[in-house]
Amino acid sequence: MPHVSNTVKHGGMPGILFSNKPLIFMKWQTSKVQISRSSYQNNIYFLRKLLGPNNKMSSVVKGNAYGHGIKTFVPLALECGIDHFSVFSVSEAYEVFQQTEEYKPTIMIMGMIEEEAMEWVIVNEIEFYVFDLDRLNSAIQTALAFKKKALVHLEVETGMNRTGLNEPEYLNALEIIERNRQAIDLKGVCTHFAGAESIANYLRIEHQKSKFLKMRELALNRKFKVDYFHSCCSAGAVRYPEMLHGFARIGIMQYGFWPSFETFIEYSSDEIDKTDPLSRIISWKSKIMDIKHVKRGQYIGYGSIYQAGSEMKIAIIPVGYGNGYSRSLSNIGRVLIGGVRTVITGKVNMNLISVDISHIPNVRKGDEVVLIGKQGEMEISVADFGDASKQINYELLTRLPQNLPREIVD
Repeated sequence: MPHVSNTVKHGGMPGILFSNKPLIFMKWQTSKVQISRSSYQNNIYFLRKLLGPNNKMSSVVKGNAYGHGIKTFVPLALECGIDHFSVFSVSEAYEVFQQTEEYKPTIMIMGMIEEEAMEWVIVNEIEFYVFDLDRLNSAIQTALAFKKKALVHLEVETGMNRTGLNEPEYLNALEIIERNRQAIDLKGVCTHFAGAESIANYLRIEHQKSKFLKMRELALNRKFKVDYFHSCCSAGAVRYPEMLHGFARIGIMQYGFWPSFETFIEYSSDEIDKTDPLSRIISWKSKIMDIKHVKRGQYIGYGSIYQAGSEMKIAIIPVGYGNGYSRSLSNIGRVLIGGVRTVITGKVNMNLISVDISHIPNVRKGDEVVLIGKQGEMEISVADFGDASKQINYELLTRLPQNLPREIVD
């Protein structure tokens, strides 16, 4: 803690001396995210059983590890035996690289690589998708210049119509790689299913499966030694296990969420025990900043969307839409205080929400507030939170601000 000094000025704050230990300003944030080690260990145990001993798991940590925080989550994943990480961009790859340099896991970029970053990617043996011939040629030029092989995965277009090589481009790419084996190591051929979590997409994905298997044969017939032919995300691993081919890119399920309720129903239909085997690893917590008494008939917060129907006691929580708490939760959001579920009163502000604590005894300033997670016997799940704010799990999680402090618990 700072102590008073009559002589020292620091950062424009006269009389305050910050000595001995550096201040960790992140700890002064108004809310924090907690990540459960035991829950993650549970999820990894389940996923390894689901995938079986012959299928490798890549931990997908794009979107700041689905909002869980790359810097916090990746060391935990390493601790739990994960040795392969998938990211979207070079910036995410670099974050993972910084956290894992001692352990040397495989890092795979599935999306954006700026031209000037290709050197760093290849020199540091980062694997990456090639979904157009420009990137392939750039990789070859850089690899030859630095005498280091580019480790590539050819992404093929099978019906997603997003990124990927169509069949003529794919055949061209294989020929280019054949001529440049000294510069390219073909680590994988891959695609992505367009909505494997929904039965509504069944026919579309069946078409994708057939097309991908054809692309697979084209590579094998040309005697390419490819480590992995991969197409399965979390939903694909559950619903299309015949497409695993030794590798799965697991995102949402490692964090304790099913890609959809349909996916869980399909998994559990053949199970005697119908309880959810996954555990949510994330909690989001804050504290009560102030307590106010409101008279009957008075309005709470901005405008007039909430009028007290009786004498009320409300708690002021220092979290708002500027901290990732959606404004759409005005008047409908829920939090836990003292093991009791209670409601947002009025509009969600940029940095504040007000909640009704009239029915909760012995509430004090500084008491814990659970925005997502458990408190006593009660829970506010990400699904509850997301349904109220009209966000899917993926969107809600990845919108959690990066500057929220994150810590490993239990």
